[in-house]
This record gives sequence, structure tokens and C-alpha cells, in this order.
Amino acid sequence: MLVIRRLLLFEGSLGEKTGYSLFDSGASFSCVRPDFLEMLETPVKMRRPIEIATAAEGTYLHIKERVVLDFYYNDIRLSDEFMVIPGLSEDVILGVNTLQKWRIKLDFEHDTVIIDPKVAKAILK
Repeated sequence: MLVIRRLLLFEGSLGEKTGYSLFDSGASFSCVRPDFLEMLETPVKMRRPIEIATAAEGTYLHIKERVVLDFYYNDIRLSDEFMVIPGLSEDVILGVNTLQKWRIKLDFEHDTVIIDPKVAKAILK
């Protein structure tokens, strides 16, 4: 698992907030800490919780809430669903599902996040 850490701006229906985010090639879902959502967005309870495996063998998380947030990287507006998970090491984790959705490439050798602005503009128009 490789990660790149960046400070990103997030927007929700209640406001906006800047937070440290990991672009994580080993996480399937994008996740957010509940305390980061204060004054940003109200989580939505899922009818059926999701159970996902963690990196620790035999350990599972039961996800009960999710939220949709917009976020910005180099003034490019992106948006996705985030699973609400207490105890994350960072404010936000951007997982592979989000990276693939927005065709985000991670260059670990140069610690760089690559987003084609044409892709983002075409999708959000």
C-alpha cells in the first residue's frame, strides 16, 4: 500500500473545511472521520451497514453512515461518496473507487497526484 498526503478543501451543504487527506492505493472506499464532518455535512444512515475487511487479518469495520462531499485539488472540483469511520488516522482517505472514478493517477516516485483537468470539467459541466 502506498499513500500520498495532501491538504484539500472539502464542501458540504453546511459549509467548507480544509483537511489532510490520504490518496490511498490500498483502500477500496473513500472514508471520512465523523468529527471532520462537523459544520460540513450531515451523514446519512445506511439501511444495511457495510462490513469491510481491514489490513489487520480477521478485523472488520461495520460502516453505518455515509456522506457525499465535493473536494478540490488544484482548483479542480471533484465529488464522491465517503464512508463515515471513527478513528481514521487522517481527516479523509481517498480510496481506489474515487481514484478510478476521476481517473486520478498517483506518482509515488515523485509524490505527485495527477488529475487531467479535461476529465473533471467534462464530467461536472
